[in-house]
Amino acid sequence: MNDYTVFLTWDDEAQVWYCTSDDIPGLILESDSLDVLVERARYATPELLELMGHDPAKAYLSFKAERHAAVFA
Repeated sequence: MNDYTVFLTWDDEAQVWYCTSDDIPGLILESDSLDVLVERARYATPELLELMGHDPAKAYLSFKAERHAAVFA
């Protein structure tokens, strides 16, 4: 079983979430919805893993989201 980390980051200028992964080259997606982006990453990953020679049936994804926002006082 292999665990791959996917980073989800909010782009305030573009008003979208985007994802990348150091573990899965080529995984670069965006969406205005965090939930939709997670699902898109789940569906895109198997093909990318196969291209890397890895078995997607033994893969798990760990999602780490980050969004920085100013505090309203």
